[in-house]
Amino acid sequence: MSTSESKPGERVKDVRFTDDVLVVDLLDGRTISVPLVWYPRLLSATPAQRANWRVAGGGFGIHWPDVDEDLSTEGLLRGAPAPRGSVAGRTPANKRIQPRPLLTTHG
Repeated sequence: MSTSESKPGERVKDVRFTDDVLVVDLLDGRTISVPLVWYPRLLSATPAQRANWRVAGGGFGIHWPDVDEDLSTEGLLRGAPAPRGSVAGRTPANKRIQPRPLLTTHG
């Protein structure tokens, strides 16, 4: 059983990148910023591969088909970086429990 439930406002609105940060806008107005280095597949992806994302998981997830990466808003809000060795693995972010993000969410 999950310790937190996803809320409708936690659905993905937009995704963008800076040189070193993944930025996800939520429908409730919050913005999640996390270090891109936390997600090696996205870090090594080309700008075109990063731009090719889809909303997944009923709006609570993001999928990058070109690099086979899946992240959830729950995992991002929890600050769940990819586990070591995840480039070869397929563990989704919503299954990881890690420290809080280094960058804060804004709302």
